[in-house]
Formats: sequence, structure tokens, C-alpha cells
Amino acid sequence: MTATADYKTLAERASKELADATADEAIRWTVETFGDDFIVASNMQDAVLIDLATKVKSDVDVLFLETGYHFPETIGTRDAVQTVYPGVKIVNAQAGQSVAEQDAEYGEKLHDRDPALCCNLRKVVPLRKTLANYSAWVTGVRRVDAPTRANTPIVTWDDRNGLVKVNPIAAWTDDEFNGYIREHGILENPLVSIGYLSIGCAPCTARVEPGQDPRSGRWAGQSKTECGLHG
Repeated sequence: MTATADYKTLAERASKELADATADEAIRWTVETFGDDFIVASNMQDAVLIDLATKVKSDVDVLFLETGYHFPETIGTRDAVQTVYPGVKIVNAQAGQSVAEQDAEYGEKLHDRDPALCCNLRKVVPLRKTLANYSAWVTGVRRVDAPTRANTPIVTWDDRNGLVKVNPIAAWTDDEFNGYIREHGILENPLVSIGYLSIGCAPCTARVEPGQDPRSGRWAGQSKTECGLHG
């Protein structure tokens, strides 16, 4: 049996055994199972997942997709994470082309004309290349984020990227999530306080009005709801 098959079987078993696991239990399982061979993903909207992970392993690798289109506040949050959690290693996954090179080949503002292609070039492909160096990744996906994420398991096999995927806070409600931020004084992107409730690249992220779906600010006016990282 290949290593991939072994890990796939492991993920299938863990999906059942950890179906009701707490965030701490899921992260401890990840550390015990993979040691240094996993990475924690963050879009730097907040440091909730990073805080949870570093409570178990202070020197975790943290994946940040450096698309070249981020808000300055997002870059600032990334840099602040490194200060608040000095043990972590920020892994900046970058596209094969700079924004200028992409503009030269595809034309300017590809994100407006073909957001799916732009996301693929600047997020999906860099993510896949980075994850190829690990056997598991940990994400902050929650079931309440969007209808497409409603059945997110705590542990699953990520067939698209070929590794184990752990979603420790999948079951958390918004109240639990926001309560953790308040209780532990968690670092948060300053854009959140002014209505940016789902932060991605600056050209494709808008402020959300009170009462609206938090993800309605992503690719506003288009049918696109996911960047392709999680489905």
C-alpha cells in the first residue's frame, strides 16, 4: 500500500472517530499523527486557528497565500502574527507570475473578467504546490460559513490536493467563534471592525451591510462563491 493510500485510509477512519472532536482534540490528533509534517492555513482575517494550533505546537508552519492583491491591513495582520506568535513559520505561497507578469499575459484586471482563472493562478496552483510538501493541512473552514460548507467534517481526505485535511473548528457557531476572539484577545484584521466579514483579495472583497451573509462581500454581483481552495 502506498503512503497516499495509507493516509487516505487514516483520514477515513479519523473522520468517524473524530466526528465530534473539539478543536483542541482535533489539533492534538494532528500533531500526534503528523509531527512537523502538516501546515496551518490562514487568510489572516484573524488568528483564531493559529492561536489554537500554537497552544499545542508553538512552532507550527502557517500557510499564507500571497496573491499580490491583498489589503495592506491583511499584510499587516500577517506580520503581526509573526510578532505575537514568534515560534510560527509563515510560509508565503506565491503564484508563478507577479501581478505585472500576469497582466502582460492575460490583460489587466483578470479578476474582473475571469475571477475563476485569476483565483486558480494566484491561489489554487500555489496552494497545491505548497501542500505537496506536507501530509496534512489544517483549515479554519466552518459549516456556518456558506451552504457549500454545511457538511464539512472534522477530518477528511482532500482528494484534490492529495493529503489529509483537518477542520478543527468546523462545528463552531458564530457566537463560539466571536466569543473565542473576545475571551482570548485574539489578533484580528482591522477590516473586520468596519464591515469586511469575509476577507480575500482587495479587488474582490466588499464591505458587508448589517444583516447580510458575511460571504456576500466576496465577488459581489457574480455567481462565484468559492475561490476553489475548499471546493
